[in-house]
Amino acid sequence: MRRIDDDEAVRLMTVGGDERLVLDPATGLNRYHSAPRPSPVLAYASSTANDISPAAFDHVREVLAEIGGDLSGLSYGERLERLRGRIRAAYALPDDVDIVFAPSGTDLEYAALACVAGRGANGTHNILLGADEVGSGCIHSAYGRYFAATTALGVATRAGEPVPGLGEVALTDVPVRDPEGRARLSADISASIATCAESARREGRHVLVHVVHGSKTGLILPALDDVDRLRQRFGEGASFVVDACQARITSAAIGEYLARDAIVFVTGSKFMGGPPFSGFALVPPGFRRRAPALPEGLATVFRRGEWPGGWPGAERLEESANVGLLLRLEASIFELERFQRLPAEAAERVILTFHRAVRDEIVERSPARRVAPYAPGEKETADTHPVEMRTLSTLDLSGLAGGGAGLDDATGWYKALLGHGVRLGQPVKCVRLADGGWGATLRIGLTMPQIVERAALDDATLSGLFAADMARIRQALLAVAS
Repeated sequence: MRRIDDDEAVRLMTVGGDERLVLDPATGLNRYHSAPRPSPVLAYASSTANDISPAAFDHVREVLAEIGGDLSGLSYGERLERLRGRIRAAYALPDDVDIVFAPSGTDLEYAALACVAGRGANGTHNILLGADEVGSGCIHSAYGRYFAATTALGVATRAGEPVPGLGEVALTDVPVRDPEGRARLSADISASIATCAESARREGRHVLVHVVHGSKTGLILPALDDVDRLRQRFGEGASFVVDACQARITSAAIGEYLARDAIVFVTGSKFMGGPPFSGFALVPPGFRRRAPALPEGLATVFRRGEWPGGWPGAERLEESANVGLLLRLEASIFELERFQRLPAEAAERVILTFHRAVRDEIVERSPARRVAPYAPGEKETADTHPVEMRTLSTLDLSGLAGGGAGLDDATGWYKALLGHGVRLGQPVKCVRLADGGWGATLRIGLTMPQIVERAALDDATLSGLFAADMARIRQALLAVAS
């Protein structure tokens, strides 16, 4: 086996995607201030992008030694098929669940649109939930348009241009928060979706409804009961896709969505703890049976091995290899498997200790406040959410710096924290100031590898470690905001 040095391993994990993967030569970091290498930075940024754990980096080096840094199209397809098996085993999924791989969660939107292309006489109406809470690039891809200057195949594109063959795609973005920044009720969001869907149906368009399972601030909307009512109301006229790109989702929840014929999006670079960027769509078997041939434009985005064998039209896709995507997926699935092997009670103990430390060391000892991941009056409903949702806290920092701190302040603090060896998740618009502007926020999130690595610690050591980390973050926040 040929040894690949660490720099080459890092380089290979940054190829085969769009410009978000590119590392700045001066800093060695991407635009999210992370890189696919172990880092000494105190990182609680699992809401945006991660570095990579030492254990996952060792795994990547082992894979690279095995493949020698190169792949033929055939072995690429075989290796992705192995990953499909590992994902199904990790999430306890049946063999007939198809898995589509993509260079990022943004690219997964094309997969969903391809699955429903042709179902409506006048195209598809895509109903997105809270674009500010799922990622701005998704607006372009949810429209069936390119979102970057190049694709993972190196094809030059222009953001906003249609991907050929996806047909007419209309889009409605249903907000998940009201004008004051408060989370909306599930029933209200469901009603907005129904109104849009009725209009689209009258115009001869098939409806693709997005469900959010873990937004940037931890929202799950609409509730499963409301999803069931929408499915019953619109029947064959609507399909559903679940944005679980944060990966804060249990095997049971995935099973519930798949049983309702919903496609589920997951990415490996947030809670899963893998390097940026990678993603996969879990597709119920009914979609393959009804699928039209893949649109010709997907040949500019996907390689053949990234779609399941025998998928209609997959022969249009280039039979080549994306070594970078393979390595990023290998690291992510490695972390998923480690986490899924952990007893549920062991994971819960770590998560709740982290959650308490955020409260004790940051919320109760600074002007920072935690943004509620539920609508007003819905705390009891939120308490039934899986414990994984408590791996992410959105901090309202508008009270820092004398009060009235805005989103621009938070963007500056996000960068300034790096000078203190701290990286958190980026700001999100969810706190409204008295002057009508958006307040300062940052997000603090735990990863699967952090949970696994701390699960063996005794209670006192675990509490002390999280307390020390949160105290350091509090001190850094107060320093950059002073």
